[in-house]
Amino acid sequence: MVLGITQPIDFVKAVGNDLNPLVISTILCYFYLPRELQDAHWAKNIIIENEQDAAEMFAEMMRFSGFRVLTDAGSSTAISTIDRQKPAAVILDIMMPGISGLEVLRYMRREPEMAKIPVVVVSAKSKPTDIQTGLKAGASVNLTKPVSYLDLKGAAKKVLSA
Repeated sequence: MVLGITQPIDFVKAVGNDLNPLVISTILCYFYLPRELQDAHWAKNIIIENEQDAAEMFAEMMRFSGFRVLTDAGSSTAISTIDRQKPAAVILDIMMPGISGLEVLRYMRREPEMAKIPVVVVSAKSKPTDIQTGLKAGASVNLTKPVSYLDLKGAAKKVLSA
């Protein structure tokens, strides 16, 4: 470890008050994550959500949990963003103008380079048939809006450790 830091307390002593508390909490998460989650935790995750407020809220939830995230404002650019960034996971809204999130998900599952990227579907559609449609299309997890911090964090950890 850098600077001989092997315990969280060593890290806190080493940086003191020189770093933003969010940065400190993000780095400290490293000490408490199972080894198999550490690489995925530091990898990029993409949030595809056409509503800017919701996208930022999901991004902040993920960042607060220590995840690195990028946001994409809609389905028209989602596929190229996923292809270019090669994320560890995707948080995907279903109801978007233009191409639906389900179409994006189905495309991902057909493409060999994207097929294994875990997808957490986040949707306002809450009927059992809607949830089943998302899971059949290849979603790893389905969450219904409004989404709590703990639900999103738990879903992200679940798909990244699978």
